Amino acid sequence: MRAVLRPFYAACLLFLSGLAVSAQTGADLAALARLLPEASHVSGDEQGVTLDIGLSQPVPYRVFSLADPDRIVIDFREVAFGDWTEMVDWPAAITAAAAGPARMAGWSRLVLDLARPLQPQTVEMTSDPQSGQARVTLRLVPVSATRFAAATVAPPEAQAPQAVLQMGARPQDDGRLVVAIDPGHGGVDPGAVRGRYTEADLVLTFSRELRDALRRTGLVDVVLTREADVFVPLPARVTMARAVEADLFISVHADALAEGRARGATVYTLSDTASDAAAAALAEQHDRADLLQGIDLHGADDVVAGVLMDLARVDTAPRSTAFAAALVDKIGAADLRLHRRPMGEAGFTVLRAADIPSVLLEIGFMSDEADLRNIRDPDWRAVMQSAIIAAIMEWAAADAARMSLLRQ
Repeated sequence: MRAVLRPFYAACLLFLSGLAVSAQTGADLAALARLLPEASHVSGDEQGVTLDIGLSQPVPYRVFSLADPDRIVIDFREVAFGDWTEMVDWPAAITAAAAGPARMAGWSRLVLDLARPLQPQTVEMTSDPQSGQARVTLRLVPVSATRFAAATVAPPEAQAPQAVLQMGARPQDDGRLVVAIDPGHGGVDPGAVRGRYTEADLVLTFSRELRDALRRTGLVDVVLTREADVFVPLPARVTMARAVEADLFISVHADALAEGRARGATVYTLSDTASDAAAAALAEQHDRADLLQGIDLHGADDVVAGVLMDLARVDTAPRSTAFAAALVDKIGAADLRLHRRPMGEAGFTVLRAADIPSVLLEIGFMSDEADLRNIRDPDWRAVMQSAIIAAIMEWAAADAARMSLLRQ
């Protein structure tokens, strides 16, 4: 059994919304998008099914699963599919497919009937700034019937702002901790930029190295929310962590504020009230990227769970704070520079998982020349990664002991 136990929801929307839109595309989101058959492909094997859906322009979308019978549903706002589903040679894992208007005005729906339980492993949208066209890539992988059932929900048009909360241990496994590492930004959202360096690239390199170092311990399994320079919506990052039943979520950043105002590592936890003006500015800056892509983040939690999610955070929040404190302690012990206020709070959307302890780690600030040099230095990165690993191990042991006491 895992060292860390957490509450989970039997019902959760798999991907509240997603959109990757470049400001240069000039796409008219009020117009009806068309599916592009020549740019759309489906393939399948024993490892799963991959859909590449070409669109004439980017549109908001969401992905979720339904039971009785088992289905994967992709809602778009709004797409004309034509007769594409009839033209596709669907793999054996997809027994039927249909597309057309959804029951909600202004939405279109693609429904895939499943021969066996499948669950989204990755979902992303990319767009071409020259043509204005977009592509949604959906990778479905086999899961157990129990896991599929746990992720199914009522369709959005039937949802009430409630969800059933179930407390308890997760399924038996090999005992390793599962950590979701979230390299901030990516794709059309480069994050902070200093000369030829972008935050998205720097934190992706750091996160890949951290993943490899964690895996070498033999005690931790790791999933990255993005493996390349692609845009991943903030809600989707959280959902990906939940899909792998992560014990811990770490969002990695290296932002920029006004020159001289920020330097050194900082760890943030979720709060509706920012701990200071800098934290508030960072939270606004992070969320703005998704808002510019057309994603409406307001009220997302209420749609899924409402008050019950807030209740779950009563348990999760102190666990997040405990990990943040362990991070600050280990980074300081490694003689790495910390911000003068190394722990902060703000309303970061990416930290809003009610059931997963989550922190946002600024490994440094690109607006500070010394921090930027450090982040580019592989030796410095190795020391920082070792400090993070030490914090994870210390926190996991303490959290397991705490959860054991709660179960008695």
